[in-house]
Amino acid sequence: MNEEVRKEIRKIALQNAFEHEGKTQDKIVLVKILSTKPEFRTKVKEIGEVITEIVNQVNQISFDGQRKEIEENFPEILIPKEKIEEREGLPPLEGAQQGKVVTRFPPEPNGYPHIGHAKAAIINAEYAKMYDGKFILRMDDTNPEAERMEYHAAIKVGLDWLGIKFDVIKNTSDDMELFYKKGIELINSGKAYVCTCKRDNISNNRRERKVCKCSLGDIKHNIQGWEKMFEKFKPGDAILRFRGDMKADNAVMRDPVLFRIIDEKHYTLGNKYRVWPSYDFAVAIEDSNDGITHAFRSKEFELRKELIDAILDALGMRKPHQGFFSRLEFKGMPVSKRILKPLIEEGKVSWYDDPRLPTLESLRRRGIKPEAIRKFILSLGLTKANTLAPFDALESFNRKFVDANSIRLYMVSKPIKLRIKNLPFSFVEIPNHPIKDMGKRKIDLDENFYISGEDAKNIKEGTSIRLLALGNIMISKMNGELEGEFVKNDSTVDIQKIQWVPQKNAHVIKILIPKQLFIDEKFNEDSLEELVAYTEPHYLQLKEGEEIQFVRFGYCRKDSQNQAIFSHK
Repeated sequence: MNEEVRKEIRKIALQNAFEHEGKTQDKIVLVKILSTKPEFRTKVKEIGEVITEIVNQVNQISFDGQRKEIEENFPEILIPKEKIEEREGLPPLEGAQQGKVVTRFPPEPNGYPHIGHAKAAIINAEYAKMYDGKFILRMDDTNPEAERMEYHAAIKVGLDWLGIKFDVIKNTSDDMELFYKKGIELINSGKAYVCTCKRDNISNNRRERKVCKCSLGDIKHNIQGWEKMFEKFKPGDAILRFRGDMKADNAVMRDPVLFRIIDEKHYTLGNKYRVWPSYDFAVAIEDSNDGITHAFRSKEFELRKELIDAILDALGMRKPHQGFFSRLEFKGMPVSKRILKPLIEEGKVSWYDDPRLPTLESLRRRGIKPEAIRKFILSLGLTKANTLAPFDALESFNRKFVDANSIRLYMVSKPIKLRIKNLPFSFVEIPNHPIKDMGKRKIDLDENFYISGEDAKNIKEGTSIRLLALGNIMISKMNGELEGEFVKNDSTVDIQKIQWVPQKNAHVIKILIPKQLFIDEKFNEDSLEELVAYTEPHYLQLKEGEEIQFVRFGYCRKDSQNQAIFSHK
């Protein structure tokens, strides 16, 4: 490895250590060097060994020593960076008039809301805000087989948490009588017919582009069939179909369903209705009737634009502008109910708030802030390119929001006992934040401490270590448990700096560490690590939900008195 590359690695390691309380990590330096020198992607093993060597050297240098080396060899690191304004907002809307834009978010209450719902809601909300317009929440509740009040409530809770405000809140089912009126209009104009074919025959005819024999019936015959759907026919016996084009290349246009019979009890309306509109019909009528000017949805609905326009043309109703954007998922974190529901039923994840999931309940519990989600989604723009984002893309936005308000606490895992002789004080006061004034906390002390097992591995008898905010300790004995002596005015420069907790009042917690849920489409059995940790007694004084940065570990959210959830580094 040539000296130029070694110098660049050392620069990156020093900069990262300087920005993170004197410590850096191999993988962070590796990611940064590969981003600047992609030619090393084929030599990861070789460069990794050099990075490990340099990182170990840098981590042994004191904070002051790191700064001195940066001043001498890499002074540009200390020059304040010009603030780059993050792109904010979305591209202009076609045909939009200030004060007259109306958008909507129409979720179906058939599952818990996830990051994909957040994207749709935020984009539509943002456009209404941009144009000083109106934003409507419309629960698309016309499939009683799949929908439940539990999901309806979860969607409302999730949207409230995201901070999204609506001018109008309604249910699609509020307009059932309007749907029936429009259905009759289509029958009377010859644009719809009642089909009593078996489901398999309908599918075969659509696949083979064959006209259905039911489409040959006259208007009187179809009116009679429509009436029977409300009283005589059973579910599956009959449907109302739109007279589209059975020869169309767009399969959506091959005489799609407008109404079907469902005898399940609706979660708010009970058994009042049994003939329910399809999504395509309901959304077309509702968007026009509600005055929606711009209807945005994910791109899997793009082929349905032609059908929605055709339905509205057949009824002589106003058509909104339709826009489409890519679905949003995180790598290894599918949003599909078809995948997530079995995981819960089989006990592989605990519930929809399991911190490994992409649901809003999970993101909140994990410590992701709604402001970070909004910034992240708007940073993606209004693209139709597939968005399979790495989770750390969201983490980078979240870090900016949690860092300023996260109390710093010490925490150790796999604890090793350390006894310190001649400790000259019985308590220490430590600032709760290195920059922001968040007060101080008092920690009572005696001679018995815990330090992390990982840190203990690097300690040798006869060497000094520095306990953060406490002082230098000369290690004199090592036999599974360490013994040392407090050292005043220790001039040692290169010294290991570590966190600690007092034995006498250490509080034991479990930290849940979520990892990628699926790897190569296979469930990752190791996707949730449980770490037993010892932390300061001050943890007990924090409110549930507060953010914490455990020093030299990462950001976490207090889940309960005995459990925290790891958010990210």
